[in-house]
Amino acid sequence: MIYLNDDIAGFDFETALPLLSDQRREQALKFKHEQGRKTCAAAYLLLCEGLRKEYGITEKPIFGYGEHGKPFIVGHPDIHFNLSHCREAAICVIADRPVGVDIESIREYKDTLARYTMNDEELAQITHSPDPAWEFIRFWTMKEAVLKLSGDGIRNDMKTVLTGSENMETVVNEQQGYIYSIIYSM
Repeated sequence: MIYLNDDIAGFDFETALPLLSDQRREQALKFKHEQGRKTCAAAYLLLCEGLRKEYGITEKPIFGYGEHGKPFIVGHPDIHFNLSHCREAAICVIADRPVGVDIESIREYKDTLARYTMNDEELAQITHSPDPAWEFIRFWTMKEAVLKLSGDGIRNDMKTVLTGSENMETVVNEQQGYIYSIIYSM
C-alpha cells in the first residue's frame, strides 16, 4: 500500500515528536531546517499508520540497516517498506516483497547533471520533452527507486540503472510540484 502526505505545510512537528521512536526522533532532529525535520517525521508516521492498518502493529518500529543502508523493521523481516521525502511530500510504501520508492521536488533543470546521470536515450527524451525539468525528475525518481529496491543506493554509474524492463509506477503531481516512482521486486 502507498501512504502519502503532501500537506507538509500543515504538518505539526512538535505534535509528532512524541509519536516517533527515539531512533527516528534523533534522525529527524539532525536535519538543519524545519522542512527536513517535518518530512522525516511525516514519512515515519506514514509507516506507523500503514503497519497499524495492514498488520495491527502499534509499537513504534525500530530500524536495522542493510549493508548499503537500506532500512528494515527489527523483528519483522517479512514486512518490506521504503520511505522517501522531498520538500512538498513524504511517502511510504509497504509490501509483502521488496520495494523501492523515490519522491522528488521539481527543480531547475541542469544539463550538466543530466549528462552525468542519464544515458543517451534518456537524455534525448529529456531534451526533446516539452519540460526537461519534469522529464529529468521522472527519470531520476525511477533510477533512485530501482537503487532503493536493490539496497545499493546512489552509485557512480547512474546511466546504466534502468534496463527498460522495470515494471514501475510513476505519478506526477504538477499542482504540488513533485513526482514519485515505485518499483516492486518480481
